[in-house]
Amino acid sequence: MQDDGQSKGEQAVSALDYVIRKKMQDTMAVVERAAARGDVVLAYQPIVQADRPSRAAFHEGLFRVIDDTGRFVPLRDFMPMAETTELGRRIDCLSLCMGLDALQHDSGMRLSINMSARSIGNPVWMETLRRGLARDEHIAERLVLEVTESSAMDMPELVVPFMRDLQGRGTSFALDDFGAGHTSFRYLREFSFDMIKIDGQFIRKICEQPDNQVLTGALQAIAHHFDMFTVAESVETADDAAYLIEMGIDCLQGFYFGAPTITPPWKSPRAASG
Repeated sequence: MQDDGQSKGEQAVSALDYVIRKKMQDTMAVVERAAARGDVVLAYQPIVQADRPSRAAFHEGLFRVIDDTGRFVPLRDFMPMAETTELGRRIDCLSLCMGLDALQHDSGMRLSINMSARSIGNPVWMETLRRGLARDEHIAERLVLEVTESSAMDMPELVVPFMRDLQGRGTSFALDDFGAGHTSFRYLREFSFDMIKIDGQFIRKICEQPDNQVLTGALQAIAHHFDMFTVAESVETADDAAYLIEMGIDCLQGFYFGAPTITPPWKSPRAASG
């Protein structure tokens, strides 16, 4: 006979699983509706060079979804599930379209846009890229495509020739969230990324956590061995920034240098007064 306590425990776990699944389904439905309506924007966050931290070297365009109440839906609530679906391809298309529009609007801007390697095989995304780059021959030189580590490692046969073609036109590539997944260093050599973005879990409180110092140093050494720039994500304090600059990280990104804002850089007060 089954123990009553075990039975109740299993029921509680089952009920919790149901609540989690239901919340995820509801969130995905909200994102689907927002994408269909075009209730999406880019939020711009500066990325600074370590030797010139007062000025942005370029910005990252972060995808933001506006829900039915006008609030932003956190990316972490839907992107891990959406990335492998058709919704993920639409999100990549919307991000790319908004990013290319921003680059056309401001000829002095350099912008990175997130993408999954899965979008390389998507004809709509590829056509969006082709049309956007055809508007101005210099847009490709100011575009940085950030490829998620997990998707890049899953399909190197698509990523490698795609990168080589666009790099020949001046586009740069960043490997996003480096260290968070299961990187194949053999593929890392073949990819020839221009930069890697070290995942924030290794960067937060780095000045007081020896483990993070060792791990970040190892990731930095790998990047520099392959002649790639390093970007530290999630830099939140002056002490962390100082430590990273001292250790030789090339670029830094995080709330210490600027929070993401939906106000385009060319409309910011600093840009207006500069």
